[in-house]
Amino acid sequence: MTCLPSRVSNGCHKAASVLLVPVRSRCGGEVDKIGAVNTWRVGLSRIVRRSGRWVLAIIASVALSAIISGWRAFGHRADGERRARMERSPAFHDGSFVNPEPLHNDAWLTIKGMFTASPDRAPKGDVPVVATDPSRIAEPPKTGLRVTWLGHSSLLVDIDGARILTDPVWSGRVSPIGWVGPERWYEPTVALGALPKLDAVVVSHDHYDHLDYPTIVALNALIDAARWGTKFVVPLGVGAHLVYWGVPETRIVEVDWWDRTKVGSLEIVCVPARHASGRTLFDKDATLWAGYAFLGAKHRAYFSGDTGLFPAMRDIGARLGPFDVTMIEVGEYDAAWPDWHIGPEQAVDAHRLVRGRVFLPIHWALLNLAYHGWTEPIERAAAASDRSAVTLVTPRPGESIELDAAAPARARWWPDVPWKTAEQDPIVSSQVAPVDRTPGHDP
Repeated sequence: MTCLPSRVSNGCHKAASVLLVPVRSRCGGEVDKIGAVNTWRVGLSRIVRRSGRWVLAIIASVALSAIISGWRAFGHRADGERRARMERSPAFHDGSFVNPEPLHNDAWLTIKGMFTASPDRAPKGDVPVVATDPSRIAEPPKTGLRVTWLGHSSLLVDIDGARILTDPVWSGRVSPIGWVGPERWYEPTVALGALPKLDAVVVSHDHYDHLDYPTIVALNALIDAARWGTKFVVPLGVGAHLVYWGVPETRIVEVDWWDRTKVGSLEIVCVPARHASGRTLFDKDATLWAGYAFLGAKHRAYFSGDTGLFPAMRDIGARLGPFDVTMIEVGEYDAAWPDWHIGPEQAVDAHRLVRGRVFLPIHWALLNLAYHGWTEPIERAAAASDRSAVTLVTPRPGESIELDAAAPARARWWPDVPWKTAEQDPIVSSQVAPVDRTPGHDP
């Protein structure tokens, strides 16, 4: 081969680099080396391209499988008169529902928390639950008020002749897809089919750990078979999900904040909460979130749903309290999202603001949804209750407690594991005035 003149300083024409066979020249073997290197590069490039296509195909297949698997569980958007009613709500603005006090989020703390999370976020052994006795929960409570905690925010509330089931979740995972997502730590403490007659199923909002598609479908079938006449009481917009899943419109009661409805002699009042909603990436805050007050002939109970602390809690207490029992969330909090979940100390504040007598902490001990240790919510709730002289009850999951003049003694059933105190990891909701925590003082 003749080495042709070139402007390149080494005197070898660069066009020779396209040769893919060994070639000798008076250029000192440079063409041989360049050709070999480029052969390797071309081969690697082909492998990368082919691998990339396979990776993209796998990702697309998984995504498509997830969409198909979760399609029904995603629910449905409201339309027609349901949508028109939503738009008339004082809480609806510019296409979605809003909180009077906007939610604060700290993205950096959220990311940081992934690397500093407690090693005890989930129990290392079995959670000591109680198998709920179907015969017992079918009997009316002697005191007129009984609460059975089924884990997280699922409760069976028997109050003055009415029976309410809140935020029922019986699935193994809280996810639109059955094979991925947060997994529950123990089986349901009672079979869905073993539940006694329900007067109402109450849902606080449409997040997956509160509105569970398979459970709603199963409950609807149970109600059909038993001919119970049960009503589903849900916040504005959530009814669209239920109708899409087969629940008849006649069985659904949609409520706005401060709306009232009756099941038998029990009045159910939808009260404000400070949270959010959504089941996909595209329906953020498309439905309302709420708490509830259950007002019987002799007893009153408050169910917080998911919430941060907010000023209107004082209004709830003034308008609807005092409450014989408050069921307020204490878990799944973090300083990165202090307005989404109230935290243990502020849950005690909320109990006092709504004028509660007995405080039953919920929304803990079933799922791993935050960075704190799994027993930390109840440890901190107990400490805060003691500081403010609040009566705290701590039933095991599946356990029933009757509430009369003398509240049940507090029972410690969870193990000793490391946890952070309020001083080490304070949870303080934004845009809320501090609450006076002095025992006996008006908060």
